[in-house]
Amino acid sequence: MLSRVADSLYWMSRYLERAEHTTRLLDVNLNLMLDESPTSAERRWVRVLHALNNPKDIKWKGDPYELVRSLTFDTESRSSILSLLIAARENSRHVREQISTEQWHRLNSLYLQVTRPEIQHRHEPGTMSMEPDVPTEFLQSVMEAVHQFQGVSDSTMSHGEGWQFIQVGRYIERASATASLLVAYHDDLWGERHADKLESNEYLDWMGLLRSATAFEAYCKVYTADLTPDRILEFLLLDEEFPHSLRFAVDSIQHALTAIERNSGSVLTEPLQRIAGKVQASLAYSSVDEIFERGVVPYLHRIQHQCSEIHDTMYHLYIDFTIQSALTGAST
Repeated sequence: MLSRVADSLYWMSRYLERAEHTTRLLDVNLNLMLDESPTSAERRWVRVLHALNNPKDIKWKGDPYELVRSLTFDTESRSSILSLLIAARENSRHVREQISTEQWHRLNSLYLQVTRPEIQHRHEPGTMSMEPDVPTEFLQSVMEAVHQFQGVSDSTMSHGEGWQFIQVGRYIERASATASLLVAYHDDLWGERHADKLESNEYLDWMGLLRSATAFEAYCKVYTADLTPDRILEFLLLDEEFPHSLRFAVDSIQHALTAIERNSGSVLTEPLQRIAGKVQASLAYSSVDEIFERGVVPYLHRIQHQCSEIHDTMYHLYIDFTIQSALTGAST
């Protein structure tokens, strides 16, 4: 596969996953504002920015609706949902012949939906309605559209090398986002490890964390509605069947990289397989007690660093490589 095609498919997928994650965080926290005090609301929105890796061009200024507007519609920020969707659509345009007609129609329709002039005018600075259902309706429509695109991708695109690069992009982004989300919640919720059930004033925070990872219902089916810190961390880190857990994401990265290696015929992938295998083994063979003993934040930072290493090494092997390395890798 041409490196520029792999690059566009990979980033199209990453941008869409990042947009969906940001949309979900905003939607969950807007809804939780209805049940909390102004003090806890401020702490919540600072934590949202932390979970999004503190975008340098967006700051908390005390107004949650202005923050939501910036994170959603501000095209001067590369971190806004609108900027991410525009970037995803631009990458898909570059590989129009490589994706299915249904994929293109779904993504192009989403792009046209979010860039309508009336949408832009309605959400200019200082014009966003203070009614909570106004932004949440828009956010939910974006989430649904991204989910539809991902479903259409899985059902209409051949699961060859191009589809595998889409998978790598989706799950590297998801693993990094889930790790950042857990780090953001650590000081408030894991700073002092709880031995028993949650206090009543903590319940909303734990529920918000699970919903931010689309995990509340899935968690309850495994552990019932008994929210305990160890179980929540164990579920979001180590569950091998839940699509937004770190272990599931890393397993998916490994499977996709193995398929790409098989299709490309490269013999220079050992460093990439070693990095991916190391983080996969760490999640497969660690217990939540061991993670607490090592330190939750250092453990999560190590996973984020390893995801960055996977990205860098994959780029060197398949996208930003020299002609000489390509010829060497194709030889046996």
